[in-house]
Amino acid sequence: MSTQVETESAAEHASSRTVDMKLEVVVIPVSDGERAASFYRSLGWRQDVTPPGSGVYQFTPPGSGCSVQWGKGWTTAAPGSAQGLWLIVSDIQAALDQLAAAGVVVDELFHLGATGRETGLDPQRGTYRSFAAFHDPDGNRWLMQEITSRLPGRLDAGATTFANAADLATAMRRAEAAHGEHEKRTGVRDANWSDWYAEYMVAEQSGAKPPV
Repeated sequence: MSTQVETESAAEHASSRTVDMKLEVVVIPVSDGERAASFYRSLGWRQDVTPPGSGVYQFTPPGSGCSVQWGKGWTTAAPGSAQGLWLIVSDIQAALDQLAAAGVVVDELFHLGATGRETGLDPQRGTYRSFAAFHDPDGNRWLMQEITSRLPGRLDAGATTFANAADLATAMRRAEAAHGEHEKRTGVRDANWSDWYAEYMVAEQSGAKPPV
């Protein structure tokens, strides 16, 4: 009897555990592997090593934990039919400048305004508000969204990470601007500005309430 109870308890415990499932690769449909490789390489995406002779291409956007992949027979989807591909950026203007330097034309540039969808970037550059879309040579559609601070619960509150030095520098500039407003409100110089910066950057990324 005791053995049965212990076995059931162990089974319940095992079923309650959460197994990490990390999204690693998304397959996109292309008609010409080399042409697609040339395009994504021009964007500055990293070409990952794949098995020799496999005919598989894999590219990873800067700072991304997920890659895109294609190859002969990898998907039955029609080339160019991937339309729901999202890229999150912390500075959409910098991303637009990089696309322009690579000769990539942006098809749409819009933001969510008071009346809904409006042309151009959000004047206040509010988080989650600005978008820009572009296509690869086959017509697969990528939508960039500018996110500078996350809604609560979107990230692990116990971890603060930045994809690269540029993202960290951008976050520090936002903290600097916010800290400037903080000093205006208090009317005194904040000698502990570094602690304030750190608290602000952690709160901004996790979606918690920032310091005031």
